[in-house]
Amino acid sequence: MDAILRELKTDLRELANPQKAKAFSRFFKTGKGQYGEGDIFLGIMVPQQLRVAKKYIDLPLNDIKTLLSSRTHECRLVALLILVAQYQKAGPAAKEQIAGFYLENSLHINNWDLVDLSAPNILGEHLYQRDAAVLYRLAVSENVWERRIAFMATFAFIKKDRFRETLQNAELLLHDKHDLIHKASGWMLREVGKRDLPTEEIFLENYAYIMPRTMLRYAIEKCDETKRRYWLARRRT
Repeated sequence: MDAILRELKTDLRELANPQKAKAFSRFFKTGKGQYGEGDIFLGIMVPQQLRVAKKYIDLPLNDIKTLLSSRTHECRLVALLILVAQYQKAGPAAKEQIAGFYLENSLHINNWDLVDLSAPNILGEHLYQRDAAVLYRLAVSENVWERRIAFMATFAFIKKDRFRETLQNAELLLHDKHDLIHKASGWMLREVGKRDLPTEEIFLENYAYIMPRTMLRYAIEKCDETKRRYWLARRRT
């Protein structure tokens, strides 16, 4: 391990908060059989990790890969925050390299916050003006985190008023078994509705009756009470 990487890890250890670490371990479901099983937390808040990422923004990809391979959650998140910052300031060739690196290491992006803070800002931004077929491959992955990446990457599209990929993913994964996919799908549908309510409502008219309850509740969270009752009534019990 080179000196810069050792220094970064020292900075993280100095920020560690054992009480917060216990709380985060419960919140991110690290118990046996839970989605975050085996994840280790230092108990560092995201704003603190952002400051660490800013300090080490020029960390090379091989060191970022080392951080992503860590069992410590904050090491992986800082690695991704650095990668996001590097992507934002990179030229075309470097952007291509970073997006490829992100996909190559997707199995280390293995908790919902890691996905949500990186997928829109790297993969989504990168694919907006490119062939987005990779999102389909991720959406049908057996790995829940790759499926969530496929959804959350489309947030970058939604912000630019492009909804096709989000709606396709939502339809494709209507019968997904994982609650974290239901939440991501409902959240992205809600974001579509903020920008184009008729588009969201067409989707709901077609699928509300079979949508998982969590997905539907997330999708209609910002609706008024009358509409919420209407959509919930459309769902099969």
